[in-house]
Amino acid sequence: MPEKYVTLAEVKEILEAESAKREVSTQQRAALEHAQAVVKLSLEDTEKLIDEVNALEFTTDYISHKVADILPKYPEDIRAVFAKERITLSAEDIQQIIDIVVKYL
Repeated sequence: MPEKYVTLAEVKEILEAESAKREVSTQQRAALEHAQAVVKLSLEDTEKLIDEVNALEFTTDYISHKVADILPKYPEDIRAVFAKERITLSAEDIQQIIDIVVKYL
């Protein structure tokens, strides 16, 4: 099965649906509580943000999902997301990501 990245917003939706149907495990309950505390965007807005970040030619699906989870607002945060990538971001590239994130906050 191919790898699929999942955002915290998706985790929250899945676990909320499951907890409405049945008793969830302690780990699932803890994951749900964490997602509810951290997630700031709706699943729909998260997916739109991912699509916009993916449209940038220097990003990957992994990066766009990380950006959607972290919602970086500062250049240092974006550099941290890209730390393991073999790409040097220009100030313009960083600003493009910040502009996309700020639009959804």
